[in-house]
Amino acid sequence: MPYVSRDENGRINGISERQSRTAAEFLPANDADVQAFVRGASPDTMRQRLSGTDTEMARITEDLIDVLITRNIINFTDLPIQAQKKLVARQKIRRNLSALSNLVADSDDIF
Repeated sequence: MPYVSRDENGRINGISERQSRTAAEFLPANDADVQAFVRGASPDTMRQRLSGTDTEMARITEDLIDVLITRNIINFTDLPIQAQKKLVARQKIRRNLSALSNLVADSDDIF
């Protein structure tokens, strides 16, 4: 007897044994939508889905760290050295990407 969550198109994108904020709809286990989701939920498919969210989670984590630092809840130096180096490297890459994007956008008028 699963609780399901749905994506913006109404398709089931998660199943839970317990009700939660995101999985509030209760469906019987033999429901056609539940059965279709379970058939497509092989371990490899689930690993791919999980892997597909890694980049999003990394960005959320970076944003959360920025908020905590901005609000003086933690100091940047409280983070392990390796984490500091990785965050600084990603910030540099993001700035460079932004600068390149601006250059490309500015040069569009040339042609």
